[in-house]
Amino acid sequence: MVFAWKAAGITYNRYLAVASRALRRSLKEDKRIIAERRGEAAEVKFAKWSNGKPGETINLSSANAAAAAENATSVPSS
Repeated sequence: MVFAWKAAGITYNRYLAVASRALRRSLKEDKRIIAERRGEAAEVKFAKWSNGKPGETINLSSANAAAAAENATSVPSS
């Protein structure tokens, strides 16, 4: 059994970001504003490990933005 996010070709972190955004948008106005502010304040960083050593530390939000831009420009033609 393949997880839906794997089948969609996205990372688990991206899946969580999409799910979080969908949840925040479904909240009532007052709760949504509080949740959006809390979500913006989170600063998550990650590093890709290779041969037992960490690579460059990258901010998750900037990596997601870069991946979204890359995917938007590399849409295959039908």
